[in-house]
Amino acid sequence: MVDSIFLDSNILIYAYSDTEAWKREKVLSIIESGNMTISTQVVNEFIWIMNRKYSISLNILKAIVGNMFEIFNVSLISRGVIDNAIGISERWGYTYWDSLILSSALETDCMAIYTEDMRHGHILDNGLKITNPFL
Repeated sequence: MVDSIFLDSNILIYAYSDTEAWKREKVLSIIESGNMTISTQVVNEFIWIMNRKYSISLNILKAIVGNMFEIFNVSLISRGVIDNAIGISERWGYTYWDSLILSSALETDCMAIYTEDMRHGHILDNGLKITNPFL
């Protein structure tokens, strides 16, 4: 397991929104600390939410996403990741979409995933720890 941290889209959004300044500062500090991983699912959820909820134009989002590919390790969703996500959902009861995030984190051998949406402190079989960084 590498020292990489996987960021869920709900965490990444705080880095680019002004809704909760203390969360933004926390996320920026996390990102600056080093080896962060996201998936193409996270990128697409980020685009959707920032455009829909925060009215950020697609042209601006295109530039932001370009930067993401420079800053983060970006994992592609493969058939194996999808198959594993189904198994995670069946075993642990997470939604398929959350399971796909977990599967991507496992595929990239991350030690933790930062999210607000899943069970804080839950450790999957291989040691991947779910962490809410705001608690």
